[in-house]
Amino acid sequence: MAITVGAGLYFLFAYVPELDEVGDALCPVFETLLPLTIFLTLFVTFSKVDFHLMKLHRWQGVVLVVQLMLVALVVAAILLLPFREEQEETMKLVLEAVLICIIAPCASASPVVTAKLGGDLTQMTTFVLLSSTVTSLLIPAVFPLVEPHHVNHYPLAIDEASLSAFHLSFFKYPFLPAFLTIWKRLAVVLLLPLLLGAMVRHWVKPLYEWFVRTPDLGFYCWSLSLSITSGITMRNIMHCNAGAGLLAVIALLTLLTSFFQFFTGRRIGKVYGEHICTGQAMFQKNTGLAIWIAYTYLTPVASIGAGCYVLWQNAINSYELWQHRNA
Repeated sequence: MAITVGAGLYFLFAYVPELDEVGDALCPVFETLLPLTIFLTLFVTFSKVDFHLMKLHRWQGVVLVVQLMLVALVVAAILLLPFREEQEETMKLVLEAVLICIIAPCASASPVVTAKLGGDLTQMTTFVLLSSTVTSLLIPAVFPLVEPHHVNHYPLAIDEASLSAFHLSFFKYPFLPAFLTIWKRLAVVLLLPLLLGAMVRHWVKPLYEWFVRTPDLGFYCWSLSLSITSGITMRNIMHCNAGAGLLAVIALLTLLTSFFQFFTGRRIGKVYGEHICTGQAMFQKNTGLAIWIAYTYLTPVASIGAGCYVLWQNAINSYELWQHRNA
């Protein structure tokens, strides 16, 4: 429902001329609301976490190692596979779209879904922090190999400030500033609600008790953020100048990528008795961050891959939640 509402509202404002002025006014409002809803989702969720129980588990290391292996495989394919000259650029764009769906950190909201499915909230919160740290180290190391020149073949309809940001090259920045740039974005939606959640749990007991008595509050905050993300994703897809064939291939491959990561995660979890946690940890990605990173440091077409992944991963999440409710 959240995906349908978000996409439907985009098409309503985009194709009803009488709503043009309203749509133009609401667009920046929704873009401001998105990080706010993610922040609220995590704030509510982290307030329920017992931080004394947070510790590393073996499955977390295994999931990260598998993710690193998949990243290495896709990067090797981009750099080494002998594509014909007329296919090279198209295949590179497709593989970059897949790469961003693999290298992205675990979704900040994944503990919400995991808890809803009966998984361990504390273990998933620990993994989100671990995954975000590893990814912020990995991206500055990998992206200069994949896209050293930042040639913009398929520009999105975005503002001049975003286009300027897109033309930034990692080669103009040493490793530490690139690391800090990514972590600065992560900190607002990850570290701050984590800190505030710990403070509420220990020092603001009435608010903490209200959160406990309202177990679905974080879930509905996440649903609101998903609606906004879906609308933004549809806008990006509709304004992309890439051909329909290329978009169809990217959509199909990102769908296969989401299924592969989901079932691989579940397979890992059966070994350690944590199939819910490992399934979500492996496949549920921070797609908002992935979209921003893709069009800033790769190509806009790669951001379309992350946008498609929004739909696929949340369709799987919806099915999981329906199946869990009816179990």
